[in-house]
Amino acid sequence: MLTFDLRSFRFHLSARNVIHFPEAAAGNVLRGALGAGLKSIHCSGDCPGWSGRAARECGRGHPCRYAQIFEPVSSGAGPSGLADWPRPFVIRAAHLNGRTIGTGETFWFDINFFQTRDAYWNDFAGAFSQFAALMSVEQLDSDGRSASQPISIRLDPPGPAAKRLRVEFRTPTELKGSPRQQPEFAVLFARAQDRVSTLRQIYGAGPLEVDFRAMRARAAEVRMTHFDLQQVTAWRRSSCNRQVHSIGGFVGVAEYEGALGEFLPYLEAARWTGVGRQCAWGKGELKVELVS
Repeated sequence: MLTFDLRSFRFHLSARNVIHFPEAAAGNVLRGALGAGLKSIHCSGDCPGWSGRAARECGRGHPCRYAQIFEPVSSGAGPSGLADWPRPFVIRAAHLNGRTIGTGETFWFDINFFQTRDAYWNDFAGAFSQFAALMSVEQLDSDGRSASQPISIRLDPPGPAAKRLRVEFRTPTELKGSPRQQPEFAVLFARAQDRVSTLRQIYGAGPLEVDFRAMRARAAEVRMTHFDLQQVTAWRRSSCNRQVHSIGGFVGVAEYEGALGEFLPYLEAARWTGVGRQCAWGKGELKVELVS
C-alpha cells in the first residue's frame, strides 16, 4: 500500500509587541522568524549556518540542525539532480495576510511536517518562542481536530470515479512549465506528483513505485474547462544579500473534466504539501472539490 504521511501542528502564540503581516506575505514573515530562531538556538559564530548556504556539518563537528531543517542540501542519496532538497515542512498562515496583531493579542498558524521520524516541531516551538510568547502546540488530524497519530493519505488504489473537479488556488502559485501561468491539468498533476514523490523519498517511506510516464500521459487527456485567475504581485527582500525576490503568483479557481479518479490522491496530498515554487512559505496551497 502506497501512502504519503505527514504531521500537522497548530502553534498558538501571543504577541509581545505589535506584529504586522503584509498582504500575501504572512508566510514570509514567519519564515524570517523561523530562520532567525533556529540560528539562535543551533548555530554559533563558527557554524556555516551563519553565512551563505549552510553546510551539512556545523563548526562543532556534528550535523547542523539549522541546515537540516531550513537549508537542506543533498547528501548524495535521494532524487538525482537535486543539489538543494525541498524543506521538510510548509507554513500555513494565509489567514494572517494583511493583519496587524496587537501587543498581547493571540494568533495561530499551522505547519505541516513531512519528516515524521524526527520531532522537528520541538525545534520550531523553540524558534517561534523567540518571535512571540508560545501558548500551546497541538497536533491535528486531516479534519483539523486534535490528534496523536500522523496523517496518512493513500495514494492507491485510485480515488472515486470522478469526471469533474474544481481546484482553488488559495495562495499565490507559480507552476514551472505552465503556459501563460494557466494551470493546465497535465502540468498541475506533474508538479504535484513530483513534489509528493520527492518529499516521500527524502523524508518518508521511500520512492514511489509507479509508472510516472504512463500516468502523466493519461493526465494530459484531462481538459481544463474553466478558469478564473488573478495575478498577485508581492515581493520580499533577502536578509542575506538584500536582493528583492518575487513571492507572487496566481490565485483563483480552475475546473477540469476527464477520467480523474487515479489523480485525486496526489492532489489530496498536494493540499498538504503545496505545489510550485516557494511552497515552504505557504505558496501553492490548494483546495480540491469534486463537481457533480
